[in-house]
Amino acid sequence: MQDRNSNIPVSDYCDEGTSSKTTEQATATVEELKGRADDVKEQLAASGKRTVDQLDAQREPAAKTLENAARRLQESGERVSTATSRTATTTADRLQTTADYIREKDIRTMMDDVQNIVRRHPGVALALAAAAGLLMGKAISDRNN
Repeated sequence: MQDRNSNIPVSDYCDEGTSSKTTEQATATVEELKGRADDVKEQLAASGKRTVDQLDAQREPAAKTLENAARRLQESGERVSTATSRTATTTADRLQTTADYIREKDIRTMMDDVQNIVRRHPGVALALAAAAGLLMGKAISDRNN
């Protein structure tokens, strides 16, 4: 075997024992790094699963909140003018549809649906993301003041 940086054979400045020991150390280091990488991978997977489980746990409360808002809109729509009533009813129906969707779909399915919508309508998705960012920034700013 020769040193990569010169034409001097490794055996000229390194005996077999040293070469073998260096190889063993390198192998041990690689195995240790693989073990650490596996540990990190497992920790990330567990963290991701916990996050998905937490999001899944929030689906039902979110659906109930939307249903309650839909019901209140329906009730208030019955007490106002016809045009306002139609708007309240339409909004209530959409909230109910959203509540049903949240209740019926798991987080992974919802994420797939969002990704498909973003692919089909990137401009709208970008505008909504910007608006959401502005609203969140304003909310955080107001909370700090």
